[in-house]
Formats: sequence, C-alpha cells, structure tokens
Amino acid sequence: GRRRREAAEEEVEETPQEKKLRLAKQYLEELRQLGESRLAAGPRGAAPGAGPGPHALEGAVLGYSRAWGRVLRSPAHILLFLQVQPPDPARICVLRGHQLPVTCLVISPDDRFIFSASKDGSLIKCKWEVASGKRLCVVPGGKKGTEERHLGHASHVLCMAISSDGKYLATGDRNKLIMIWDAATCKRLHIFTGHRDAVSGLSFRKGTHQLYSASHDRCVKVWDVAENAYVETLFGHQDVITGLDSLSRECCVTAGGRDGTVRLWKIPEESQLVFSGHQGSIDCIQLINEEHMVSGADDGSVALWGLTKKKPLALARQAHGEQEAQGLQQTCWISAVAALRNSDLLATGSHSGSVKLWKCGEGFRKLEHLLDIPLVGFVNSLKFSAAGDFLVAGIGQEHRLGRWWRIKEAKNSICIIPLKQKTTASSPESPGSS
Repeated sequence: GRRRREAAEEEVEETPQEKKLRLAKQYLEELRQLGESRLAAGPRGAAPGAGPGPHALEGAVLGYSRAWGRVLRSPAHILLFLQVQPPDPARICVLRGHQLPVTCLVISPDDRFIFSASKDGSLIKCKWEVASGKRLCVVPGGKKGTEERHLGHASHVLCMAISSDGKYLATGDRNKLIMIWDAATCKRLHIFTGHRDAVSGLSFRKGTHQLYSASHDRCVKVWDVAENAYVETLFGHQDVITGLDSLSRECCVTAGGRDGTVRLWKIPEESQLVFSGHQGSIDCIQLINEEHMVSGADDGSVALWGLTKKKPLALARQAHGEQEAQGLQQTCWISAVAALRNSDLLATGSHSGSVKLWKCGEGFRKLEHLLDIPLVGFVNSLKFSAAGDFLVAGIGQEHRLGRWWRIKEAKNSICIIPLKQKTTASSPESPGSS
C-alpha cells in the first residue's frame, strides 16, 4: 500500500489529450518491438531474418490507426534510433573570433549558419557559414549604458534563440535586455525591457513568433515578437533561472538553479509542474521531444525526465567524472546539454576535457554512455544540427555564468563536430523499418 501511494504521489496529473498521446506512444513502442522481434525470427516457415508477415503488421498498424487517428501520422511522433560513430578529430572545424569565452550559440533552421555570442559583449551574428567556416557578420558591442548608440550588447550575452522560420534572432544579456534581430541582415529590430536581472534563457515556440524568456529575477516572461509586445509574466522559482527551452506546445521548461527544481510551465492554464531530483544547482535543460527532457547540474549529474513523473526516469551521477581544480578534487559540473529532437541521442558538456554522447535506452528509462569527443575548456553551449549530421560546441576558458576558475590552455572558440551515423527510424507506417 505504501509503494502504491508513493507511486501515485510521483505521478503528474494528465489532461485527457496528454494521456491519449502517452498511451499512443506506448502502443507505438510495442509495435516497434514486435516488428524487431519478428524481423529477427522471420514469419513461420520462412528463413530467420526474412521479416514479419505483411498481413500481421498491416493488421496491427490498421488497428492502431483506427484507435488513435491523427496521432499516427504526426512526424513529431517518429523516434529515431541512432548509432553514432566516433568522429575523426582532424575533421573538427574550429572557428576563432571571440576574444572572451563563448557563452551561447544557435544554428539556423536550414543548418547553413551558426550565430554565437560571448562575454565580450559582441554578437558575432556572424553568421558563421557552416560549409566554409567564414565569418559573415560581426555586430560590435559597447559600454554599459550606450545600448541606444550601439547595435550590440553592452554586457555579457548569456542566451540566444532563433525562430523556427529563421526570421528572428533573440539575444539576452546581463544588463536585463532582450534584443530582437533580423537574422538575415543582422539588423537590430527591437529591445525588450522588463526583467529586473540578467536574462539567462530564451526560446521561440516552434512554428510561431512567441518568445519565452527566463531571468535571474526568478520569473518567466512571454513576448509576441512579431507585434513587439509583452504578453505576461509567470512566477514560481525560488532561485535564479539558469536555462529554458520549448517546442511546439504552448508551454516551456526551466532549470531553477539552486532551488533544485525543473519546472514545466503551462501557459494557457497559468499553471506549473515541479520536478526534483538533482542535488546541486541545475544549470542547463533541453527538451528531447514533447514528453521527455534532459537536464544537467553542478553536482555532475545528468537527469532524464518524463513529463508525467516528478522524479527522473534515469540519473547519471558524476557523468563527466572528477577533476582537480584549485588544489581540490571536484566533480565536473555539467555546463551544457543538447538533444537531437525526437531521437534517442544526447550530448553533455563540462570542463572535463571532452563532450560525451549518450543514448536514451529502455524507453527513456536508461542513460547509456556512447563515446567521448575530446575538447579542452568549458563547454558552455551545445547544439545538434536539425539533420543530426553535426554537433556544435561553444568553448570558453571560463564558465558562462561566472569566473570561478580559468582553463588557460583552452581556446575561446566554436567547434563544429561532424557526426557519422546509421539511422533506424521507427514510424507508424513501418514499425522497425530502416
């Protein structure tokens, strides 16, 4: 009875639509496993590996489609299972241009350009061109208080986001400002004010120009970029917010620093769900798909979450090991996390000397370490390309949020890491297909 009560307490209340979607995904996973098992065994009377009988799979998929209708056909519900090969270190492209540590970066939706920013205040909206590595545009920064006379920021840029249509770029700094840019021309369009402390997280809702922002003032704000309008403010965190992410739904997730919580904000309902599991300051977070997310903390742990459970589905402690710093043996902080959307592939960064790639196994209930990619310095930002064929890391000599210590041998740079992979897609139309 006690176990049942504890399990019930960990469950998060679901709307009927969320429950329907969860059950549909569960059924889809069962179909995938069925397809794989039949593919291995072969139909009765056939050679092993000959594949499942077409009528059996057709019947299963037909029954599924009748039961769940449109959920079946949505591409957001196709999960990619990736097998990544170790990249050749000689093929890692290093882009130099920032004088101080790189703090954040984004990749354009078409995977052609990278936008980056750093502690030097300059916004290298320099559309670094991915194919050539050329720096196309630089927006210089100015001194504090001169924002109206300079295009760039006058303090450390901590976060940035790009809209899913590639039209708008948003950047946030320590001086409480959010700047909106035309991503094509690097022209500044607008400045949003309203936060009372450093802006530490930005994300556009996918398919819209709705922007979410998070700040060290402990609140989340919603903006309409197309209309240059403020919408609303959400309160709940008890400490500075250090990261934020969103996808297509009208909600966002945040990392609450030392309040030890991850929160899911449901914007229309003006409500929030609280998740806890890390022991240290939660410094980074990203959604994997509409039902799962990953976060990292300065206690060295990486947590995998399902949005229907208040506790982590999987937790990797000391994910990047320990290292001697300032004469003391310390756990390596997790300073960046990234997820290839709607796949089982994750990346984490620290100051341990490498970026680690992980696989979400057993239906997102296990984190399996795949390989290490050597990189020296604080990994302050990580992003997968939309196609998943490369990973970009923002490297600095210091952590993006402070100057606790410095890695002198590190280079303030952007690293483009090519990824080789074999992809197996499990789709409703063809469970277990390649």
